[in-house]
Amino acid sequence: METLSVLNSRKKNTITRLNRNSKIIKSIIRAIQNKKGEKVVSLDLRKIPEASADFFIVCEASSTTQVKAICDEVEFQVKQDCDEMPYKHEGRQALQWVLIDYVNVVVHVMHPDARKFYKLEEMWSDASALDHTE
Repeated sequence: METLSVLNSRKKNTITRLNRNSKIIKSIIRAIQNKKGEKVVSLDLRKIPEASADFFIVCEASSTTQVKAICDEVEFQVKQDCDEMPYKHEGRQALQWVLIDYVNVVVHVMHPDARKFYKLEEMWSDASALDHTE
């Protein structure tokens, strides 16, 4: 199967190679844990050519209020620690699945029903997964 040309054109940041010990990833995970996010998992997508990012960080929150609190804390903590603003975010209206895009790292904050339905970890099962649940 031939790879889509759009996926091949994605430019990876060659200056800073991300890994699970990178400051931004630690900052995101700490922010999620500060707001009691559950089932926190990081997926290393660097060896998957079709991936749109190097890492996905997935967590769930039991209510829409908690989804919002986690998203706000992630953005605040990453700005404070890394001086980075998200490139884009989606889903802040419904608060069932909010995506925060930092280009090479994408954060998925999901309501449990949405997480069960979309099964991101299964979809990206080729990725190396690491559980960050406290």
